Amino acid sequence: MRIVHVSDLHVTSPYYVKEWGDIVIEKVNDISPELLIITGDLTHDGHLHEMDIAKRYVDRIDVDEKIIVPGNHDARNLGYEIFEEVFGTRYPFYEDGEVAIFGVDSTVPDIDDGHVGREYYEIIRERLSSDAKWRMLVLHHHLIPIPGTGRERQIPVDSGDVLKLIKELDLDIVLSGHKHLPWVWKLENTYFVTAGTSTSRRLKGRSHPSFNVLEITEGRVRIDEINVANGQSKMVLQT
Repeated sequence: MRIVHVSDLHVTSPYYVKEWGDIVIEKVNDISPELLIITGDLTHDGHLHEMDIAKRYVDRIDVDEKIIVPGNHDARNLGYEIFEEVFGTRYPFYEDGEVAIFGVDSTVPDIDDGHVGREYYEIIRERLSSDAKWRMLVLHHHLIPIPGTGRERQIPVDSGDVLKLIKELDLDIVLSGHKHLPWVWKLENTYFVTAGTSTSRRLKGRSHPSFNVLEITEGRVRIDEINVANGQSKMVLQT
């Protein structure tokens, strides 16, 4: 199974680069994944007109199955309500014989900090207590600090409890965004994969816009990072 993981589009931000946005659409359509995952911050301030612009952008990506969760920028200005009208549930779920993937909203309206909420822990447990070979949790905020991104101040306030739940469930992969810098951690048996920004100039240092491609075959996963600026691919994980 092929999955594309894109994050932090910011299509209505002054930092958005239309050329990069068009490249992402072209490359994802060429890759032709079975599933597209977007881990938030599609907009800049969550306004209705911004959601409409983001929806038109996402609709140009020719993938039937999409899991999209909001980011902190999307949750601004009652954007979390508009998000559901435009993109559907903030808690999307996908399952087939190979994968079970559950997306959760980790945002707090008009605050950049993250919060999953204990009222959702049992729902996560129910969704991801599955016989699928690969079980993944998807959210906007990172649960483990990312090197090179400055002082840590926006990690979910309940990240410790969520990490404990992930360990108990023995999940395979957690996908996130938010920090605009790609990174992979392994904690216990779980890979924590953070995607960089794919279309924004708000980059860390001399990093580049990017997105990730996950290839799942015969119980193994390979993750390649695609540099949007120059088209080069780099393997970041192979099990």
